[in-house]
Amino acid sequence: MIAKGPQVIRQWYKQKNWQQFPFQQEMEATYLAGYSGLLNAPTGSGKTYALFLPFLADFINKYPDTYTTQKNNGLLMLWITPLRALTNDIRKAMQEACDEMGLPWRIATRTGDTSAAEKAALKKKLPEVLLTTPESLHLMLAQKDYPKMFSNLEVVVIDEWHELLGTKRGVQVELGLSKLKVLGSGSGERGSGIKTPELTPSSGIPVPRPRQPAPRTSLKIWGISATIGNLEQAAEVLLGNNFPPEQIKMVRANLEKKLEIKSIIPDNVENYSWAGHIGLKLLPQVMEIVARSKTTLIFTNTRSQSEIWYHAILDNYPEYAGIMAMHHGSLDNELRNWVEQALHAEALKLVVCTSSLDLGVDFRPVDTVIQVGSPKGVARFMQRAGRSGHHPGAVSRAYFVPTHSLELLEGAALKEGIRKGIFESRDPMLLTMDVLIQYMVTLAVSDGFRADELFKEVKGTYAFADITRNEFGQLLDFITTGGKTLAQYDEFLKVEIESGLYKVNNRRVAMRHRLSIGTITSELSIRVKWLSGGSLGTIEESFISKLKPGNTFWFAGRSLEFIRVKEMTAYVKKSNSTKGLIPSWNGGRMPLSSQLSAVFRDKLDEVAHGIEKDVEVIALKPLFKLQQELSHLPQSHEFLIESFKSREGHHLLFYPFEGRLVHEGMASLLAFRISKIKNASFSIAMNDYGFELLTDEDVPIEEILEDAGFFSIDNLIDDIQHSLNANEMARRRFRDIAHIGGLVFTGYPGQQVKNKHLQASTSLLFEVFTEYEPDNLLVRQAYNEALAFQLEEFRLRAALQRIATQNIILKNIERPTPFAFPIMVDSLGREKLTTETMEERIAKMARSYGAEGVGAPDDKKKDQKPGISRKRGF
Repeated sequence: MIAKGPQVIRQWYKQKNWQQFPFQQEMEATYLAGYSGLLNAPTGSGKTYALFLPFLADFINKYPDTYTTQKNNGLLMLWITPLRALTNDIRKAMQEACDEMGLPWRIATRTGDTSAAEKAALKKKLPEVLLTTPESLHLMLAQKDYPKMFSNLEVVVIDEWHELLGTKRGVQVELGLSKLKVLGSGSGERGSGIKTPELTPSSGIPVPRPRQPAPRTSLKIWGISATIGNLEQAAEVLLGNNFPPEQIKMVRANLEKKLEIKSIIPDNVENYSWAGHIGLKLLPQVMEIVARSKTTLIFTNTRSQSEIWYHAILDNYPEYAGIMAMHHGSLDNELRNWVEQALHAEALKLVVCTSSLDLGVDFRPVDTVIQVGSPKGVARFMQRAGRSGHHPGAVSRAYFVPTHSLELLEGAALKEGIRKGIFESRDPMLLTMDVLIQYMVTLAVSDGFRADELFKEVKGTYAFADITRNEFGQLLDFITTGGKTLAQYDEFLKVEIESGLYKVNNRRVAMRHRLSIGTITSELSIRVKWLSGGSLGTIEESFISKLKPGNTFWFAGRSLEFIRVKEMTAYVKKSNSTKGLIPSWNGGRMPLSSQLSAVFRDKLDEVAHGIEKDVEVIALKPLFKLQQELSHLPQSHEFLIESFKSREGHHLLFYPFEGRLVHEGMASLLAFRISKIKNASFSIAMNDYGFELLTDEDVPIEEILEDAGFFSIDNLIDDIQHSLNANEMARRRFRDIAHIGGLVFTGYPGQQVKNKHLQASTSLLFEVFTEYEPDNLLVRQAYNEALAFQLEEFRLRAALQRIATQNIILKNIERPTPFAFPIMVDSLGREKLTTETMEERIAKMARSYGAEGVGAPDDKKKDQKPGISRKRGF
């Protein structure tokens, strides 16, 4: 006989004329059997209902006769999502389901957008379901008597777990769950005998560790994840090291999402830009697709690019005014909400957006997605493509717009990666001491903690399974006495010890800490407001500081005249000028993922063997023919190096096809190794396909290549540290670590500390620690992060090992090849004072090398100002 709960759920599906998918039925049975685990389901497949409805069924089973009158049950479900924008749609869907089933429940949200009055009301009367973010969860843990809030909690769901995994926000979730698990079990004892694993020498990623039996917990934990390359590890990170393995299940949707992907091919590839282009030459073809679609999302990779595309569409297609909008993370929340509501209401024909619309907001009217430029990862492209046809059974249509010729091959690689199911892994972050310090102070701000109990809880997380008692003790010293170095400064003495209880008693310290909770760090932002009132969003301080009153710039799709800055707010008024500066934001360039790099190299190998099965490859045939004539097309067992001389000096070009971060590290490494054979100074340029070393003297490259150690991984870390300014790289990472760890206070709302003052403070702290406390855990973390994230040392090591097994093909060329030219365009960023715009410099460069046919770009803004770009040398 079917229990009452599943009966109600089936009846609800029937009333909606919906069909319950097999994976939703499996999820229901798994949940009702008491398991925790991970639900792997594609976007638009009904994954929210797949987890929410079994939870309702479980409640109805417990109260089969009174569930329609069972009110004020306390907080039963906590639903954590990475984006505030997701909470509104999910809340509405959940509330509708409860109302239609007769459950007198309240579904609420608590995020950074929730007003103080709403937060106070939540504390007085808790909803049955609360949707929140990782930061808001920690803010709840910072409240007095927080255990009462979670005393009835039955399940925690982490939505879009793949987006949090591999970030410090993901570590925040791990720590928050470690506390909720203890509250849910009613005991601080959750297993014993956790063994510390060996670490791999390059990545610091633990080898699989043996699980130990643990007491059964009443709290269920479920994650929802799109397909990534390490789903099993994702589940292990989510649940921790001491979660009973017999209570864990993986539920996979195994739905074949219908996906149509097409690349937009330029009419004449020979004249299409090799570099320096942002795709606007293909605007007519893009707008033809938009015209025949119901609603289209145009995804760009950066906020600046979205502003440029929006501006260009309005200029060339003014009829779209009023039915087109823009959406990115720096726009005011009200503007973003309006765009999302207008999408739902089918009031918009087109939205130009960034990753701010990547995640699972359900916009059913959207039937087409256009990706401008390579998304640099298979999983990211799959996620964005899924924004179209975002409901079960619908077809997702996605178009790929190359911004330069070789990106067409990335388009072919993306389609191949999706066809073969090759998705990127999200490697978890380990031993992020700054996040742990913040968490310790969070608990001290609320009810306090006892060191031994907290150590056991933290040790049970994946992120801190390898923390030692000595390291934990150093962190305790740091938050209570300032550690070895800062003991003389009262500002760092935050936590007091009372009878073994670690507690914050100072109200000012507690308030400042609550204002600082979170791990999202960025350059200091200034709010942009109309002189007449109303907010447009935020722009980084570094951009605003360069403006003078009367200057015009484009933001939020509007032409604005800058008036003045007052109290961290930039006041503007509408401008009628059609030209203006476009703001730029840090962190815009993404490197090619290792998985997409591998598929790209496979595609290049097919080209070298004359295989032409992709429309993109056929379109690029003239370019590849020219590459072969001027130099060589490398096969999978070959590594190409090109050498030529010009008035600038001796150019050496290497093509690993591994992504710009790997190339930055490899370029510096090889330049250092060359300099040990022949003294030379190099300037470096790189892109996702390769890198250039330029010196004003001849380099005996043939002799150097005979040295077996040139591409060796022997002494790799030492050579990297000698070849790069490791201190400066670590110093840059330390700035964010100091912010998260509470070493610096960024200011009260509306009174933020200026960026240059923050930089000075963190630099001073870094120097003090480096000199007087070289074993400081936060400094060590800064160096580790610089290696792992700025240089992708693990990938660099693997790339060198691959190259060492390949045949080296050295070609002396007369002029830049199609592979070389895009890298050399990057070299225009070398130090040079110029009054020419970028496109003029590229065109001149093409003429000087006899490469007029490269299709120099014509879609960059003409109002760029003269400036000095940077040079890196040895």
